[in-house]
Amino acid sequence: KVGWYNAVLQPAFHLPYPDDTLAFVVLSTPSMFDKALKPFVNKERLKIIRDPVDQCVSHHLSRVKEKFPDQRVDVMFDYEMLPSRKPKFLAQTAAHVAGAAYYYQRKDVKLDPWGKKKIFGVCIHPRYGGWFAIRALLLFPDIQVPFLEQPAPVDCVSTEEKRIELLEQFNFHWQDGRYRDIIEVKERYSEEQKAYFATPPAERFRLLGLSQ
Repeated sequence: KVGWYNAVLQPAFHLPYPDDTLAFVVLSTPSMFDKALKPFVNKERLKIIRDPVDQCVSHHLSRVKEKFPDQRVDVMFDYEMLPSRKPKFLAQTAAHVAGAAYYYQRKDVKLDPWGKKKIFGVCIHPRYGGWFAIRALLLFPDIQVPFLEQPAPVDCVSTEEKRIELLEQFNFHWQDGRYRDIIEVKERYSEEQKAYFATPPAERFRLLGLSQ
């Protein structure tokens, strides 16, 4: 429910919908690369003019909207900004309140070792660890769900030591991706997918066989 999200954020970040409005957080799992992105690129090769992953997600969510012709469906993407340069929604907070993934933050560590350093939080999924992404929010403004019960996200990094290790790796060594394996995962990115996301965005077109 939108109200779960708004309840944990300052008013400047609130979503402009009634508290009981139904929303879905959309995640991409490791198999997205082979099952969605590559087929999309092969089919839409000539129409890809911006980030291929963003276009792929947008394409599939527009198809979801088509399944609800009688409903208003609003879509917010993780990369979209408001005119104020604030993101349209805070993806990790949305994933946490929806019970999709646990958003580990500095406040989850009792004995904070970082002093005045800025420490960013990170979501971990109980099945995929850090090998997933939060892509979008689907909102159904005409559907109110007052009796929906809030599921708690799975606290899969439950010890103080592991939480410190996770936040250290994510903030200071994120390039090596070790934070993604902070728990035992059921599935991770393929080597091809790792190479793709490790490549600077401007060079990714070439990897997919696209001219820029």
